[in-house]
Amino acid sequence: MWDERAKAGLGELGFPNTGVWIVAWRLAGLGNTPHPVAAAMTYSIHPGFIEAIRGAIDAVTTNDAVLAVLDDAIVPGLESIVPGLADDLGELADDLWTGVDAMFHGMRPFFSAFRARPRPADRHPGLSAWHAINCIRELRGDNHWALLASEGIDDVEAGLLHSAMVDVDEYGGEEWIARSRGGDDQSVAAAWSRLEARGLAVDGRLSDAGRALRLDLERRTDELTAPVWQAIGETATVKLLDLVEPHQAAFVQRIDETAGPRWMPAVRPGGSASV
Repeated sequence: MWDERAKAGLGELGFPNTGVWIVAWRLAGLGNTPHPVAAAMTYSIHPGFIEAIRGAIDAVTTNDAVLAVLDDAIVPGLESIVPGLADDLGELADDLWTGVDAMFHGMRPFFSAFRARPRPADRHPGLSAWHAINCIRELRGDNHWALLASEGIDDVEAGLLHSAMVDVDEYGGEEWIARSRGGDDQSVAAAWSRLEARGLAVDGRLSDAGRALRLDLERRTDELTAPVWQAIGETATVKLLDLVEPHQAAFVQRIDETAGPRWMPAVRPGGSASV
């Protein structure tokens, strides 16, 4: 999705050149799910954003057209970052799908929606591998939101707590993530008050307890998602890491070039989680 081809393709469909495209393809993967339900699935994004983006899709195009734009951009996008990567990933496609197909669908809406997408045999194997990896990403996300819900953490609180995972200096403070997902002054202030009442924040900053909780949630998310990697197998998992990890900086640079700095905080190095 972090690719100028995809942005241009969505522009040709009638989308404005705004952040709409970042979320549009994920909503398209849910089909015509009502926007309140889609907002529940995305969890940390303001429902008003989801309603607007869902409305933008319906106003100018179809879900299938949005997804086709993305599909057409994947392989050339990968090749432009790391030549040969799409072919190498394609060799792992069967192993990756073995893991994805072994997972239970319950309470994993985004994962289940993208796993159910067609898998055309006549497309590049690298595209197939990318879709399997995307399913794993969605699986992890579904698992993470389930954990946050179990802890009574809402959308704005989730954004504030996530600042424990990033370089706060790079992000200009602890509120950027929450505000980038639709939090305004009132909702952010209220979220800080709720976190402070739980001992997770002090004077508008995360406390040690708040940072510890967020890091523990990350650990538990990893544990919930580990079965898919176990089903894929150690050999294929290590091959995937060897293919992708050396190019982290190149992928982050592409995100910066396409969407601007700070987006996709989970993939950025240097956060406090590494300390």
